[in-house]
Amino acid sequence: MSGRRRLLHVHIAAFSGLLAWAMPALSTDIAVIVSRDAASQTLNAGTLHDIYLKKIFLDASGRKFIPLNLPADAPLREAFSQALFHQGSDELQDYWNQNYFHGIAPPYVLGSQDAVVRFVAQTPGAIGYVASCYVNPSVRQVLSLPLGVETSVDIKALCPPGTGEKAGGVE
Repeated sequence: MSGRRRLLHVHIAAFSGLLAWAMPALSTDIAVIVSRDAASQTLNAGTLHDIYLKKIFLDASGRKFIPLNLPADAPLREAFSQALFHQGSDELQDYWNQNYFHGIAPPYVLGSQDAVVRFVAQTPGAIGYVASCYVNPSVRQVLSLPLGVETSVDIKALCPPGTGEKAGGVE
């Protein structure tokens, strides 16, 4: 019986190690990205919050921030809104409706994560968010926001095979 028990412990340990090895592949964070030559090396959530609400307009070098959003129906946009603002994109729409009359427009919307990476890589001051698997050498990740447990985002749908492999989106 002692031999069986040892064998069971070996199998459990091996399986646990396999799970620990596989978990990073299953976890995807929201990567906040800027261009490679951007002045800021890192960013905190409070500053990002204010950039996206257009309360901060310029970086330390005087360059204008250009925050980017994904389409309103994109699951990653909802996850980003929950992670950063602790509200859904519908609730944020109320904020933008109120501020529109003060001349403050919401962030630009791009159609896909690939488009966000390409725009950020080529546009000084641009700041966007993508699933971490989209980060490539053409951009720099300055912050990572965890996908909340309460979000119903399908991780596999966020990172289809081949994402992040093309540097700068050049095909």
